[in-house]
Amino acid sequence: MTGSGARFFEGATDVGLRARFLSAAAGWSVLVAAVLIAAPLTLRDRLPDPIATHWGPSGVPDGSMPFTASVLFQAGLWVLISGVCCAFALANAGMLRRRASRMALGAVLGGIGPFFLALQAITLSANLDAPDWGQAGHLGWSAPLVVAALLLGGWLGVLAARPGPDDIPEPKATPPRRVPLGPGRRAVWVSSLRNGLLVALGGSFLAAGMGLAVFALLGGDGTLWTPATITGLVGLVGVTFSSVRVQVTEEGVVLFYGPLRLPRKRIPIAKVERAWSEELFPSNVGGWGIRGVPGAVTVMLRGGECLVVGYVSGGRFAVSIDDAENGAALLNTLVARASTGPGVR
Repeated sequence: MTGSGARFFEGATDVGLRARFLSAAAGWSVLVAAVLIAAPLTLRDRLPDPIATHWGPSGVPDGSMPFTASVLFQAGLWVLISGVCCAFALANAGMLRRRASRMALGAVLGGIGPFFLALQAITLSANLDAPDWGQAGHLGWSAPLVVAALLLGGWLGVLAARPGPDDIPEPKATPPRRVPLGPGRRAVWVSSLRNGLLVALGGSFLAAGMGLAVFALLGGDGTLWTPATITGLVGLVGVTFSSVRVQVTEEGVVLFYGPLRLPRKRIPIAKVERAWSEELFPSNVGGWGIRGVPGAVTVMLRGGECLVVGYVSGGRFAVSIDDAENGAALLNTLVARASTGPGVR
């Protein structure tokens, strides 16, 4: 299925689509970075050094960072995240033809930018004209503005990225088939998939968490351990669930997540009724990542070919993976063999 304006983007105009997207993304990235650097430098004479960067539940400042480190940390983290998004779009021009993919990138760029700007705004406002960081003002009700900026910016980013082609084929299920496998013969099917954008974003958060932990160790600032732990855990989860390896054997299906192949999910052969290959996209399953409820789960790492396992109980499990048709064919063969008993193995 192709969107109404897709013909304008056919062939060589993929380059034009990528150029327009990257121009807007790079312009936005530079603008946010410039504000993150210029605003604190403009107010430098009215800010303490170190500057308050963390407030406790009561609203009283309980943590600080050197002025220069604070500016470089926020601006550097933003440049890293936006740069990864731009690099991913540059390397995957075809992905930009899919509306869901563009909107996902737009949500990241549109949401995280205002998040950093709002975070810096309330931080500078609280520190303004304070004799030292310990006497910085309370945040009060300004903290929820950061979350509001994230959500509003993400929504506007989605709207900005929505116009353009939506070059998605009609979802269709391939009829279940089997592979010829003689009595006593064994076979294994293995395929892997990694989402580079999720790996990069997860790695960015993981690096940021490690950076905060280093600041906490070197500066003796115990208040940094909480944000370091949260940021590091978010990054660790992102890296772990941004890649998957799927293996089909006589025992069933095994999924290995992340570079360490942990955690694992096993689907015993006795629970499988049949398998097939199906074209699925984030718009079909409600977004990226692990979607659905127990008994009807989809691991969506990229739109396109997916291996779908139908349970004997009536549920299903789907995972984005390359060469899914051959994996499904082998699984159907092994299910049929298992149902006839061990004598034919």
